[in-house]
Formats: sequence, C-alpha cells, structure tokens
Amino acid sequence: MKSFFALMILLFLTGAAFAQEAQTVQADTTAKATIVFENVEYDFGNIKPGSNAECVFKFENKGSLPLVISRVAASCGCTTPSWTKEPVLPGKTGEIKVKYDTSRIGMFSKTITVISNAETSSVLLRINGSVK
Repeated sequence: MKSFFALMILLFLTGAAFAQEAQTVQADTTAKATIVFENVEYDFGNIKPGSNAECVFKFENKGSLPLVISRVAASCGCTTPSWTKEPVLPGKTGEIKVKYDTSRIGMFSKTITVISNAETSSVLLRINGSVK
C-alpha cells in the first residue's frame, strides 16, 4: 500500500512538472521580433539617366527577440537591394539600401519584398519615379 501511495505521489509530481514546463514553453512563444519601418515608400521624383538613384529604408526592431532578415527580393533586375545581415537586437535599428538602374528611360514603380522572422514576416517596400 505504501508503494502505491509513493507511486501516486511520484506521478502527481511528474505531471505537475510537465504542466509547469508546458506553460513556460507557451509563454516563450509570445515573444517576437517586430520590424517597423520609418517609411515604406520612396519617391525619386524626376531623375536624369545615368544618375545615382539610391535610397535607404531604415527600420527598428520593436519586438522582444532579435530580428533576422532572411531575404530581400526586388521585383525586377533593375533594382538592387542590400541589407543589414546581422541580427538586429530589440530596440536597435537596421537598414535596407536600394539602388535603381537609371539607364532605363520612363516612369518606374518597383517593389522590394523583405522576409524576416518578425511577427509580420513579409513587408513590401516601394520605390517610384521617372527617368527623363
């Protein structure tokens, strides 16, 4: 009979330990990285062919976990992005630089897709203007 009670107490304590661990894991899943851009659109206005058309999109990690940008993709080959490769700690900032090839004459509107581990995992940035 004593071994039965000892077994019941052991099972109870084991179950309580698993329940506490499950609550801890569940609480940890609420922590996220949050990417917040100063601006999501940049207008170059009228620019001359062959001129330097670069802009910078600055962002801050307003979440509680480090922000990691895994990919930045432009909508066409005439737009070249570069970005902060290191994890951006909570409260810190990073940037995405975008260069547009001004050898193409005419109006343009291009998107840049930012993929990260943030709560909103995909963000669209836009550049536009006119090469005259």
